[in-house]
Amino acid sequence: MWSLLSFQSLHLLLSLLLSLLFLTSADLGTASSYGPPYLPTACHGADQGQFPPDDLFAAGGDAIWDNGASCGRQYLVRCLSSITPGACIVGQRVQVTIVDHATTLNSMPSKNSTTLVLADRAFVNIAKLSAASINIEFTQV
Repeated sequence: MWSLLSFQSLHLLLSLLLSLLFLTSADLGTASSYGPPYLPTACHGADQGQFPPDDLFAAGGDAIWDNGASCGRQYLVRCLSSITPGACIVGQRVQVTIVDHATTLNSMPSKNSTTLVLADRAFVNIAKLSAASINIEFTQV
């Protein structure tokens, strides 16, 4: 038997959960890593000035490449899990700038066909470099 109080509590709980669902705008995907050489890139060729001063950059996979419109976009990325045990650095996020297309990189990524390919320096902020790929949550900022 459901009392009025139980029904109201359930309704409130469902309302809160739905509110959180609509407030969360993060996407889920995968990420791998890559090292030098980084030039030239699909976004700005051989221009060294395209890289952010902290070297936290990435290449966009086909899912976010948007025919080059993703060049310069920034994403906040968090490691969720990996096949490699203990790969994620819990509680860490990294903000990266898209400078290249993942399918045209000059160096081999640790795994192909991921949503993002993070430069090694960005990758180690959220996961161990020994992980070939990680499951991520990412948000455009």
